[in-house]
Formats: sequence, C-alpha cells, structure tokens
Amino acid sequence: MPEPMKVRILLADDHVLIRHGIRNILSSSPRLEVVGEVANGGELITFLAETAVDMVILDISMPGIDGMEAMALVKGTHPELRILILTMHKNRDYFYNAMAAGADGYLMKDDPDDELLVAIDRVMQGKIYLSPSLGDTDDLLELYRRDGRRQLLELTRREKEVLRLVVQGFTSKKMAEQLNLSQRTIDHHRASLLRKLKRKNSADLANYALRCGFVFTKQ
Repeated sequence: MPEPMKVRILLADDHVLIRHGIRNILSSSPRLEVVGEVANGGELITFLAETAVDMVILDISMPGIDGMEAMALVKGTHPELRILILTMHKNRDYFYNAMAAGADGYLMKDDPDDELLVAIDRVMQGKIYLSPSLGDTDDLLELYRRDGRRQLLELTRREKEVLRLVVQGFTSKKMAEQLNLSQRTIDHHRASLLRKLKRKNSADLANYALRCGFVFTKQ
C-alpha cells in the first residue's frame, strides 16, 4: 500500500524563532512536511508562484505586505490553498477580517503546542478551526455568519480586484488600464459591486470595504 501524501506546509512569520518553534512541533508528525519559510507577504506570494503548497501557517503582523493583505491576494490565485492564521491578536475584529480575507483557521501563539496539530487536521479536513482561547467558538462563528462582512466572501476574484482599486481611488479608465479590461467591463463590475453590497455610490463602497477590513491597513 502506498504511503499517504504528506501535507506540504509553508511557514510565514517574520520572527525566525517562531518559525523554528513551529517547525519543531510539526516534525513530530511524519505526515507533515515544511517545504519553506518566508518572512513577509511579498516573499509568500513569490514562493507560492514557484512551489506547490497545501497549507500556509500565517502570521498577521509582518513587514511590507502583511498577512491580511497577502492572504486576500493568494486566495484569489490559489483558492484551494488552506490558510491557518497563527497570531497574538485576540481582538474580534482581527478574527472577522481574517475570515473575510479567506482564512480557514485562527490559532493563538500562546495556545498549547499540540493545539497546532489539531488545527492543521481540522483545516485539512475542510473545516473551520478556531482557537479555544477565543472563548465560545460556536457563538463567534454564528456572529460572523450574521455579519455583513460575509458578503465580501461571495464576490468574484475580478470584483475583488475592482473593489480594491475603488478603495485606492482609481477612475474606471485607470482601472481598465490597470486590469487590461474595457471601461464598459469595469463599469459592469462597479454596478455589480454596488448591487451585491447594497451601496449607493463609489464613496459608500470604498468606506464599506475599509470598515469591513477588505483593504487592510497596518495596525
């Protein structure tokens, strides 16, 4: 009988000691393989363009392109990729924003070592994992599902690209040049965004996206 495929994991954290600690924990399981380490979102995007990965264990706070922004970008190009957030941030807004950006799990850095293995198992089974440190996780998930930010998950990849440019203040003409599309196509996506997110105009759309953490600023 052939051996089961190993889960290929990429570690993304700007602290070397943290990455080494995670690697040591994962080495206890023969079915987990760390295929690389990166220190910021830019390195993460470059690595994924060149190497096949099943899961990224991702920190939120990193220099340059941070974890939130990087996750939103890579989920657009690698929708099948599992992402487990490993962070010190217990604030509910961080959790909501991570889920809206595409996280599959949310683990705290002060959780017990064996909780990391539990989180990986659950996420690789296609389930959502939430750290016990967050409190009543069932209630938290229910609040998230009722939250308006969930609408962002239902946007197409192109709509998310257009929304990001709306927030940055691009005109339809500039968006068309940036995305190599016709201005008519851009206007179609703008109208779709206004309809789906129930907004009145572009300014309202941009403010909504910022409030919901779609475009992530440095904390």
